[in-house]
Amino acid sequence: MDLAKQSEILKNVLKLKNEPLAIIFTNDQVSTGKYEKTPICKAIKLASEGDSYIIDEETSTCPGGSRYCGFSDTPSRSEKRRLQNFLTRGEKLTSSIVSFERMQKLSVEPPTGLSDRIIICPLSSSEKRPDLVLFLVNPEQACRIVTLDTYWDGLSPDKQIIAELCHTAISYTLMTGNTNLSMGDWTARHHQGFDPDILFLSVPFERMDNLIKAVPHCSAGDASVVIPEEFQND
Repeated sequence: MDLAKQSEILKNVLKLKNEPLAIIFTNDQVSTGKYEKTPICKAIKLASEGDSYIIDEETSTCPGGSRYCGFSDTPSRSEKRRLQNFLTRGEKLTSSIVSFERMQKLSVEPPTGLSDRIIICPLSSSEKRPDLVLFLVNPEQACRIVTLDTYWDGLSPDKQIIAELCHTAISYTLMTGNTNLSMGDWTARHHQGFDPDILFLSVPFERMDNLIKAVPHCSAGDASVVIPEEFQND
């Protein structure tokens, strides 16, 4: 099934307001998409509204996004001190340098040096096989997608809820192969104006075929619920 058809099925069944996004890490030259300076969180928001972006080391304007999506190395000691100060006293997203260190070390390592560029675009218009599909959804839609994703194997995915949006929505799923549900981070939500009910659900592309195949069989898709007679009220 082609990508546009997958996108169409999910948008229709789940009544998605936002475009499902293809996230692609590649070393190939790419010509389709906006190539301009932008933070990755902004590219996610605008791509969910129909735009396409090509992000690389030159156009990624957020140091966090550059690190967590593999464009920059682990920060030096002086860079780390500035980052500690910024997150604890500037953004005030974590209480101390210790809690910040836990947040970093208890998650997966970023994909440093993985690719020359990232494509963020609507799944329906992707010209390449995605590495993962990112959904911007409300809680009910998230519930339905996770139910479809686990319909065949019943395995609950390991999740990374807290951390930067680019990490929880992209690099965590990329590096672990786990479906992940995230609220994003407060700074990205606030700066980019994401709707209050939006959650970020990322699915490894290798799980998408079975997810789509579950739609006609699962009541979280479009299968009808059948109540056995013995469970029906008199």
